Amino acid sequence: MNLRLTGILFCLFFFAGVRRSQSQDEGSKKNILIIITDEQSADAMSYVAGNKYLHTPNMDYLAQHGVQFTRAYAADPLCAPSRSSMFTGRYPTELGVLDNFGKEKNAGPYPTLGTIFSANGYATGYVGKWHILVVPRGNKTANGFQWMENNSLGGLDSLIAGSAVRFLQMKREKPFLLVVSFFNPHNICEWARGDKLPDGAIGFPPPVNQCPPLLANHEPTRNESDINRDMRKSFQANPKFPVGDFTDTQWREYRWAYYRLIEKADSLVGKVLSALRASGKMDNTLIVFLSDHGDMQGAHQWNQKTVFYEEAARVPFIFSGPGMPHRKSKELVNTGVDLIPTLCAYAGIRPPASLPGCNVLQAVPCHKYVIVANKLAVGKNVIPGIKDFKPEGRMVRSDRFKYWIYDQGTQRESLFDLENDPGEMEDLARNPKYKKVLLQHRQYLRKWAETHHDKKAIEMLNSLKTDKEK
Repeated sequence: MNLRLTGILFCLFFFAGVRRSQSQDEGSKKNILIIITDEQSADAMSYVAGNKYLHTPNMDYLAQHGVQFTRAYAADPLCAPSRSSMFTGRYPTELGVLDNFGKEKNAGPYPTLGTIFSANGYATGYVGKWHILVVPRGNKTANGFQWMENNSLGGLDSLIAGSAVRFLQMKREKPFLLVVSFFNPHNICEWARGDKLPDGAIGFPPPVNQCPPLLANHEPTRNESDINRDMRKSFQANPKFPVGDFTDTQWREYRWAYYRLIEKADSLVGKVLSALRASGKMDNTLIVFLSDHGDMQGAHQWNQKTVFYEEAARVPFIFSGPGMPHRKSKELVNTGVDLIPTLCAYAGIRPPASLPGCNVLQAVPCHKYVIVANKLAVGKNVIPGIKDFKPEGRMVRSDRFKYWIYDQGTQRESLFDLENDPGEMEDLARNPKYKKVLLQHRQYLRKWAETHHDKKAIEMLNSLKTDKEK
């Protein structure tokens, strides 16, 4: 073979290799699959709780093949505020969404998860429960999701997995971002009221000795503040939350039902993962698993959500897939504001300016503390002397302690040492030994409130009749 022919062949092979390399680079962006359950506490999977009473092999698989954040908190432990925060990357206080009421409206100047990724070359899809008040479900231009299906508020879990499978089976050249949002275990709310379960019956509880035991923190907190006591009693007096006279047996049956609903959700997660494997994209897809908030499960004799206790506020947050090491992270996370920056960093996308959250997968921890907001719409005329009892609060979670404050009540603050009291059984806010810690956490909240223009939080702090922050 002469030198000229050798050179020609070399060039042909070289440029063919370049073209193959360029083609691979263009298609090398990893897909993103976000799986959301509704009302699942951080510890409510068998990977954490053990498999004596609960079996969640698919959720366990994700935890075993990725990074599990064990101290991840919802921006607000309630559906609409939490979801509105997750899909805009903004705090609920900034969005003006602190409860489930109100109609969908446009997020205004805020880009959303869907618009960010669709503008950066992703095929975007959303199947399942919506309930995002600041992003109009019916306006794909505004929400950024090009493919949507089965987006009502419940009763469709059996259809959602099928919608996800159809999306995953589509042939496309672009990378995809798909949100799969299941409704369960939210049906535990209807179960407690004795209502028909929107997503299908689960049968009847077995004998009580075969039900999960009461949680170790089932009793009310010692040194409980009056605002917390009044919230609990008013909550239990509301017919929507009929647990005030629950016996120990009923609470154990409640936990049995809650676990069955989680297992129903887990089986549907399995169907989505199976479809992802069948598509051949499992090794090129980041899977994010989380919930919008937890459920109290009888802790401190509460059910449902909204409050700042761990069972309601702390949620599963797992990143599983290519490049994700198997480890548990104790980094403090706010899932509402940290989800978008983390996904943008993973995808190599420049995040919108001024987002308050950060990339929690980076080597350096993001937060010294995280802030959570809430507002309890527990009803009217349930507390003597208070016409409209709808307390609003803010929570600070630091490395060791949790602090919260409300805008109603005589004793409106609570403080817990989560290192020594993970069940939040003793309120330390009025313990003189912890005054310095209490003042420090007031300072944390004030600094955050001033930075993020939370006038309500500043008003709460300014109205304290106890010593002001030093």
